[in-house]
Amino acid sequence: MTVIVARTSTPEGEAALAAALEEARRRQEDLVVFNLEGTQLDPEGSELQGVPVTYRMPDARDRDAVGDFLDAAEEVGASAVVIGVRHRSKVGKFLLGSAAQQILLEANAPVIAVKSRRF
Repeated sequence: MTVIVARTSTPEGEAALAAALEEARRRQEDLVVFNLEGTQLDPEGSELQGVPVTYRMPDARDRDAVGDFLDAAEEVGASAVVIGVRHRSKVGKFLLGSAAQQILLEANAPVIAVKSRRF
């Protein structure tokens, strides 16, 4: 099985990557880093901090990066999906971002939502 992470260049994306690495290590599984922004954010390599890793990006011809991410999760048989979410106000906590909401509602694997650290 495989853990897949929705990677962005935001603090939330960094938190998601760190949590996904830890989850893959804990489960003794591979990690797929899906760069939602369509650019390579990490150095190519077959390992990241000792965890076997592969990198994927959305199809450049498609406008639905989240849909491509969900398709990739199905394709690799993900045992867990990891996403980063933003800190929000009390009202904002009721509503998630549309990408996070779509992933939470449509993923067929358990979704782990993490926040970045506040300083």
